[in-house]
Amino acid sequence: MKLIQILTSFILIVSLSSCQDKKANDSAKTEVHQKPNIIYILADDLGYGDLGVYGQTKIETPNIDALAKEGLLFTQHYSASPVCAPARASLLTGLHGGHASIRGNDEWEERGNVWNYRAMIADSTLEGQRPMPKKSVTIAQLLKKADYKTAIVGKWGLGAPQTESIPTRMGFDYFFGYNCQRQAHTYTPVHLYENENRVYLNNDTIAPHEGLAKGSDAFSLESYAKYTQPDYSPSLIFDKMMGFIDENKKDPFFVYWASPIPHVPLQAPQKWIDYYVKKFGDEKPHHFIEDKGADYFPTRYPHATYAAMISYLDENVGKLVAYLKEEGLYENTLIVFTSDNGPSSAGGGDAVWFDSAAPFDSSDGRGKGFLYEGGIRVPMIATWPAKIKAGSKTDHISAFYDVMPTLNEIANVQTDYKSDGISFYNTLTNTEKQKEHEYLYWEFAGYNGQVAVRMGKWKMIWKNIKDGNKNVELYDLNADIREEHNIMDQHPEMLEKFFEIVKKEHHTPENASFVIDGVEAIFE
Repeated sequence: MKLIQILTSFILIVSLSSCQDKKANDSAKTEVHQKPNIIYILADDLGYGDLGVYGQTKIETPNIDALAKEGLLFTQHYSASPVCAPARASLLTGLHGGHASIRGNDEWEERGNVWNYRAMIADSTLEGQRPMPKKSVTIAQLLKKADYKTAIVGKWGLGAPQTESIPTRMGFDYFFGYNCQRQAHTYTPVHLYENENRVYLNNDTIAPHEGLAKGSDAFSLESYAKYTQPDYSPSLIFDKMMGFIDENKKDPFFVYWASPIPHVPLQAPQKWIDYYVKKFGDEKPHHFIEDKGADYFPTRYPHATYAAMISYLDENVGKLVAYLKEEGLYENTLIVFTSDNGPSSAGGGDAVWFDSAAPFDSSDGRGKGFLYEGGIRVPMIATWPAKIKAGSKTDHISAFYDVMPTLNEIANVQTDYKSDGISFYNTLTNTEKQKEHEYLYWEFAGYNGQVAVRMGKWKMIWKNIKDGNKNVELYDLNADIREEHNIMDQHPEMLEKFFEIVKKEHHTPENASFVIDGVEAIFE
């Protein structure tokens, strides 16, 4: 009897010890899974005013608007540059335009005929943009240290296939999409990339910037038939992203969804085009004849197609959110939705008709490519039900280079890397007091060279620097949000402050194509 009691006690002790060990292991696993998933959605050339929640009345974006209702809307968030590549480089490396290695769109033209689409298909060494240095540190690399599975889907644009500056060598476990931003000038390309390999699609070789055939009727839909191919890249990109999330949902994951939408050319699923043709009515086509222009692709219904592209992106955002909710992932997933820069009117786009930069000036010279508010202030919405209060809004002034330190804090990344940013985690969670920037800094080598500084209510812009311009514009954004009244002559003391900041923040770029001689001259 005593032996049975001893054995019973021993089994009970072993059983309790085993349960405690299992509980400890489960607790450790739970702790890992408490790290939030992160999905960063970057639209391409989407204006501040292109979303319903930011005031758009013609384009319908119910799913993105719903993110704002369930999360936090930023009113003063900025891209780091008014064009694609430098904005994306700053986002990934946390460096502003005075320090970043990529400060403009550099197509690396000394390689050969890089603008020839058919030549790029035959020779992959002509693809891609000039690379970031091998020593670059990216968000993805740092999040991998915190045990995140990392992926980018969409548009890369920061290094050619044969270089070290491709997604899989810059911290991403998985990549699917366009390596080269020139090839993203068609939504039905001959190939995309999966990791480091080409994936050939069921599309004919319709080169970007190819016009209508001679003698075509610009008002006939038949004239545009060749621009509709079987494989629409945003659909393929979305499916691959959802596949990655599904495969990695048991681990914390970071997904950078760099959607090419709504950058021209204007191409969208027919159901959405039909929807907006019915809503807007007939309109004048955007067209040009082959060999007579280079304006992306002709489009029978440009307004309807632009709206269709955005609503299609919105539809997929809705599908993503629905999946996260079904899988029980939504509560602890941070979703950020934003855009790389302001809107464009190239290729049939019509920022003025849509008032895409509203409340800022949407006209040419004030949107994409320029450091006015319409070119760099972008929409940003963040949802994270576990931490962010639903239906909230903030006027915290932030920029792309703040994203790296923010995600580092969220993921508890330990790093000595110094970015130019300030974490806005406290703004997201509304817990402790948010640290503020003394100023934001922009430097862009394109469009004759531009530099800008935002300091509180003041905005200073120095443009046409390569042409020898020495005049700096000053705007009071509290009183003049559209930057219509240059008041530098009323505040000459601001000019001295401006140049002090430029001297502090500007480092001479290694790439000579990003040098702005007029800026370098102030150091002499």
